[in-house]
Amino acid sequence: MNPDTSQVLDPTWSPRPAICAPVLGLPALGGGSEPGSDGVVIRAHTGRWLTVVGLVLLTVSLGGCSGPASNGPGMMGGPRSSGTGPMGGFGAGVMGAAPHGYHLSRLTCPAPSSLPGTTVYVMVGDMGMNHMMSGVTPLGRHMMLHAVPAQVPTGQISFVVGNRGWRTHELVVLPLAPDQAVGDRVPGADGKVDETGSLGEASASCAAGSGDGIKAGTVGWVTLNLPVGRYELVCNIRNHYANGMHQLLVVA
Repeated sequence: MNPDTSQVLDPTWSPRPAICAPVLGLPALGGGSEPGSDGVVIRAHTGRWLTVVGLVLLTVSLGGCSGPASNGPGMMGGPRSSGTGPMGGFGAGVMGAAPHGYHLSRLTCPAPSSLPGTTVYVMVGDMGMNHMMSGVTPLGRHMMLHAVPAQVPTGQISFVVGNRGWRTHELVVLPLAPDQAVGDRVPGADGKVDETGSLGEASASCAAGSGDGIKAGTVGWVTLNLPVGRYELVCNIRNHYANGMHQLLVVA
């Protein structure tokens, strides 16, 4: 029999698409054809043994055919959040993508599931650091303070601060004068800015209000009544403001 016409003469043959691209050097499954070592086209037999082998190969190869799972890791290296559990509102759907270069800690304690007024989630963190580091943060280090949403209605506002970094952080809410811009405050010799006029702060680990700072992997929160105006959200631990931990909040 002429090898070039065997497929035409065989009434049981029909072309089948490959299930998936070859994985680990295995041929694609199906009743298609492939070139032999002598250049002659050979038809794959479809006996019962091939069906069994094919099912095994299909199980192995499916991992290569599938894309990333839709419920994979979310924002800042942690699981996606539905608004409950330790991650609270710090999942990818709320905060966005993780900043490049940040190795973030996982939150281990949650804020209360229900807080009064509008909730503002504030993520704080630091780049190039880990839990082994201590002492004063040097000037010039990359640090972040990211609040969502950045504009809220007047009235009760609950700030939930998640420390995804490795240093201790805090949140202080300061008023902005009409001609004052975010980041314009000048730190003193102690590396801190003047807190005159502060409306309140979240600086306790796994608790509300002020304390000794929000430790790595923990959450702090505070509820304030804010009138219409512009406010600066800052971390006022030594050198943290100068290293970029400030953001505008508009209350309208």
